[in-house]
Amino acid sequence: MIKEELFEKLADIEHQRWADWQKYVHSKCIKNSDGTLIIPKWAVEQWERQINTPYSELIEDEKEKDREQVRRYWNLINDESI
Repeated sequence: MIKEELFEKLADIEHQRWADWQKYVHSKCIKNSDGTLIIPKWAVEQWERQINTPYSELIEDEKEKDREQVRRYWNLINDESI
């Protein structure tokens, strides 16, 4: 696979990953009549804790969620033909 093609495939996966995350975040928010969203306190606290925690210090369930994301593109970067 040429590098530009790999780059575009990875960018496509990244976009889908981001879109999935946004769907998840929006599903946890309270939607106001004007379309704005309110993030609940529990979510802010959880996500801020995760933001400020190095991967090595995350609990195993949180690490597994990160691993799930890597599995989306692992086959592309683990391909020895690149």
